[in-house]
Amino acid sequence: MTDSFSPLAGAAIVFDLDGTLVDTAPDLVGALDSLLAERGMPPAPPAEARLMIGRGARALLERGFAAAGSAIAPQEMGPIFERFIEIYRGRIAAISRPYPGVAAALDDLAAAGARLAVCTNKRTDLSRTLLAALGLAGRFAAVVGPDAAGAAKPDPRHLLAAIEAAGGVAARALMLGDSRTDLDAARAAAVPVALVSFGYSDVPVQDLAPDALLHRFADLPDLARGLLGRPAAAISPSLPRPADA
Repeated sequence: MTDSFSPLAGAAIVFDLDGTLVDTAPDLVGALDSLLAERGMPPAPPAEARLMIGRGARALLERGFAAAGSAIAPQEMGPIFERFIEIYRGRIAAISRPYPGVAAALDDLAAAGARLAVCTNKRTDLSRTLLAALGLAGRFAAVVGPDAAGAAKPDPRHLLAAIEAAGGVAARALMLGDSRTDLDAARAAAVPVALVSFGYSDVPVQDLAPDALLHRFADLPDLARGLLGRPAAAISPSLPRPADA
């Protein structure tokens, strides 16, 4: 039974997907490497490949081709992108798995009255397919990719669209992500933000100075209660930034 006096009752808790809810790197990097192999190019360096994820498929392709010593001409991006999506869709949940404790934490948040949403730079259809394959889709009131929002993180309009789609308001919302992209979107939207310590950030997440760090999902409900109990004035908004292509 939902506690109407809980700090989480009616709050919108918004999650990044890749590197936050699900370890998707094995399948994303696998699809990238398959594409590179088709074009006679070496695979992406394993130590670098995981850190290329988070800004969407086009950015992953640009980074992956650059690491292989090549560049994608503007007129080539469309066909290359479509081929990557074809490969990735065919293996979208072959190895990818939710991080430990995700399902239980989502259920605890929902039981406390929170509205749950996904705000990801992965395309909406792919995000829904992945979440469904992993048995998580039914736990979210909204799944919003950049195509559904008309903007991509770090543009705050993406995050605000996800909050609205879940039936929440920014004044009673929390963002959980794994990178500067998520943090910048939340800061610009005047929403508190926590970052996981196990995602795909290319810099130590503690150096980004989020409002909190999450080391395990079992701690998320208490962390959310603490952050949502803070005065909204402690979070200052900034102007929107251009959407990432």
